[in-house]
Amino acid sequence: MSLSASLSNALSGMNVSQNSLEVLSRNVSNAGTPGYHRQSLSVIDTVAGSSTYARSGSVERAFNRSLQVYYTNAVSDAGYAQARAQGLDRLQNYLGKPGEAGSLDTMFGSLQNALQALSTSPDNYATRATVVSQAQAMATTLNSLTRDVQGLRQEAETQMSATVDQLNLALTGLQRVNDRLGDLSGDSGSRTALLDQRDRLVSQISELVDVRVDYRSDDTVSLMTRSGVGLIDGSAATFSFAPTGALSAEKLFNVDPNQSQLGKLQLTTISGTKIDLVQQNVIQSGKLAALVDLRDNTLVTAQNQLDEIAASLAQALSTLHTAGAPANSGAQNGYALDLTGIRPGNDFVLSYTQGGVGKSVKVVNVDNPAKLPLDYLDANGTRVIGMNLAAGAAVVAPALQSVLGSGFTVSSSGNTLTVLDDGVGNTTDVGSLTARTTSTALQDGTPALNLFVDRGNLDFTNNYAEQGQKLGFAGRISVNAAILTDNALLVKSLPTGSIGDPARADFLLDKLQTMSFASAQGNGSARGSYRLGGTISDLVAQTMDYTGGAAAFAISEDGTQQLAMESLTQRLDSEYGVNVDEEMARLMELQNAYAANSRVIAVVQELMNRLMEI
Repeated sequence: MSLSASLSNALSGMNVSQNSLEVLSRNVSNAGTPGYHRQSLSVIDTVAGSSTYARSGSVERAFNRSLQVYYTNAVSDAGYAQARAQGLDRLQNYLGKPGEAGSLDTMFGSLQNALQALSTSPDNYATRATVVSQAQAMATTLNSLTRDVQGLRQEAETQMSATVDQLNLALTGLQRVNDRLGDLSGDSGSRTALLDQRDRLVSQISELVDVRVDYRSDDTVSLMTRSGVGLIDGSAATFSFAPTGALSAEKLFNVDPNQSQLGKLQLTTISGTKIDLVQQNVIQSGKLAALVDLRDNTLVTAQNQLDEIAASLAQALSTLHTAGAPANSGAQNGYALDLTGIRPGNDFVLSYTQGGVGKSVKVVNVDNPAKLPLDYLDANGTRVIGMNLAAGAAVVAPALQSVLGSGFTVSSSGNTLTVLDDGVGNTTDVGSLTARTTSTALQDGTPALNLFVDRGNLDFTNNYAEQGQKLGFAGRISVNAAILTDNALLVKSLPTGSIGDPARADFLLDKLQTMSFASAQGNGSARGSYRLGGTISDLVAQTMDYTGGAAAFAISEDGTQQLAMESLTQRLDSEYGVNVDEEMARLMELQNAYAANSRVIAVVQELMNRLMEI
């Protein structure tokens, strides 16, 4: 090998060492930088004549495509689980733990205890005052819980708006990175920095919405949701959110966009098409999907349960049960019931046996045509039918006949409805026919009492007008103003009645403890189902159990996702991270190589000087 070749090889080696030191320096200085991928310099062995020398290749960046795709999916699921767990944890804290001071079940228990004391001492003013105080506390608790639930829904909308802004910034940034990566004339150092920024932005986006990433040969990426809607491909799509303002229990999501009363979340696609992301169920994971689920499903379910409790509380104390009179026609037996006085929202219940199986039908007075037809099984298995009883028994009779079938005879006379069994056939039997109506006065001689009322001191009848009186009732329930003024109404069902008569107090306590209710629906959330059925105490316990169980599951799922993320992060650190000890060892190697090449150059220079002296 000639001296010139040796000199050239040494200089080339020094250049490789210098370039490697620059890469090593970047690695060490960015050892703690999130999203930084370890870099290395490729070294190319080159043959020139009879000698071999090294030259610098490109700067290579640690990257595992399959691991990155898996990580992106996990980030979306972790973002969803965390946002959902946080919302449900706050909700269960509002309800309180069973038995603790101020919790929903504790407040209801205090009301029961106060009525129990009233039943024992109806003539004691302090006892009556305690009942009024506990009733107010119960109503205030339901009011407060409604504000809490709607406050969480409002926060979800606020966070949705902020999330949309973050998404648009990240997508715009990723588009700019794609544009710069598409220009292949840049130096390798700048390119690797762009790739790090690309992956950071993809992770930011995937935490907010679920995405699928396509890594292209020029290092640019395209994104689409798991449902197949493109987010970035050459240009970026744009998210938008139009908030609805202050939220209330009455503002609900509807599959008909013209009837939906919530903030609208839309995406303007790359082609310019507008998509309603909620209506079309485009987003399936990520923080934004969790916020939508909380606002539209989970927290709506919580409000429905509170409304069920409030409605049951009002109805238990104000409902009169009027049994139908026995009726017969030949061998057929049954009952006759006067439909007069059954107000909108009130009902009558028919209990019967058919083929040895006990069944019940509840006919609700629905005077809102928009709510008809109404026909479903409630949580207790009772069939609930909606009919406009204002049309009279002559109209109700044939409608009920079609529901019951040929095993019964349903007829009318004036406004009296009669239901008879099949007589000698002995396959059907009418057990009872009972009207359940709301008390219309505080001292009409009946034991029922409108202790709890709606806004404006209106009776709660659970009518179906507009969206239904039950919707949001937990936020409006209050104690009757007349009873606040005169607590003797708790025991005096007549103006001339005795203040020591326990009859009304006994009735109120009995209905509060024994009257059974059932929710109209079984599925209030896409994440699970709930069943409210039984006494008010049962409804309260079921509500707290359901929320506690949902929160525990969400928190557990969040913990599982976070553990998975920790494992993935450790694997990413192993694949991409900078090990300072390894870099220091590499530094020693480069220093030795640099020193060796320097020594070669020095020797070559000495030899060439000797040759010049000859």
